[in-house]
Amino acid sequence: MAAREADAETASEGRGKVTITEIARQAGVSVPTVSRVVNGRSDVSPQTRARVEDLLRRHGYRKRPQTTTSRAALLDLVFNNLDSPWAVEIIRGVEEVAHAAGVGTVVSAIHGRSGDAREWMRNLRARASDGVILVTSALDPVLHEQLRILGVPLVVVDPTGSPDLDAPTVGAANWSGGLTATEHLLSLGHRRIGLIAGPPRLLCSRARFDGYRAALEAAGIPVDASLVVPGDFHPESGFTGCNTLLDLPEPPTALFAASDQMALGAIEALRRRGLRVPEDMSVVGFDDLPEVRWSAPPLTTVRQPLADMGKVAVRTVLRLARDEQPDSPRVELGTELVIRSSTAAPRGLNQAGPPA
Repeated sequence: MAAREADAETASEGRGKVTITEIARQAGVSVPTVSRVVNGRSDVSPQTRARVEDLLRRHGYRKRPQTTTSRAALLDLVFNNLDSPWAVEIIRGVEEVAHAAGVGTVVSAIHGRSGDAREWMRNLRARASDGVILVTSALDPVLHEQLRILGVPLVVVDPTGSPDLDAPTVGAANWSGGLTATEHLLSLGHRRIGLIAGPPRLLCSRARFDGYRAALEAAGIPVDASLVVPGDFHPESGFTGCNTLLDLPEPPTALFAASDQMALGAIEALRRRGLRVPEDMSVVGFDDLPEVRWSAPPLTTVRQPLADMGKVAVRTVLRLARDEQPDSPRVELGTELVIRSSTAAPRGLNQAGPPA
């Protein structure tokens, strides 16, 4: 039950009143865990249940009669924004596992604005969430501390950086994904390989760039700064970035876009110039969103297990809600290169020599 209900339910015998919050403190568990024991829920480990029940008996705790039915278990799934198919894939994974566990899901977007984040926190207190899955680190330290005080379990998916969060994280192998994408283009004979990078503040963007750089360096090819252009994971930046690369005196013969949406924007830029993929330029994306298998041509990309990341996050936050520790504080799921029709050996005026 919620922290908001903690002061409403007290012991009525013996040693004076005691709140659920105090019981939780003495038991070394969260307020929602004590509530689950009080309400006879099964999702509590036997050891924790025994410890809490002993304290409840010692304090003479009696649950206040309820005039309404018990609320359903809820998880909060919080994004910075919801304007990407990437978010939909994570929601799909979260919903599958939460539904099977009989847990409801509340999806919110805070848009990186402190006012939206504070409103979300007020709503979180009101609905007494059992756990939070944060698909952004864009909460200020005050709100992080409020989550801790409330005793609400927290899991961070695809952390944006290295925030000082005492919370498990779930991500993908971004470095190896960037490495594999670039190695694939190198294996086809490309030597001038452009990169449309993601926002540098994001840990996943930096890891994908580092993988790109590592593959080039291993092949004895220095990184050409003119071939690396900024992006923001959205199609418009892929379109703009590709045009920037095409305007170079010697454009690249291949392009690695650090997201599928940027790759689709790049393909549109090539189409508008009368250039073909992969004949005039090979393109590789990152994510493997459902629509890219139907693009023209179908996109070679690095599959990021987005739905699986959501599934792991739910399982982790439910374990925390039962006062069980996760197997690892940092889970990194593997990525996989999916080869389709958007990549081929280079040809034309910019063609490099055969692979070394």
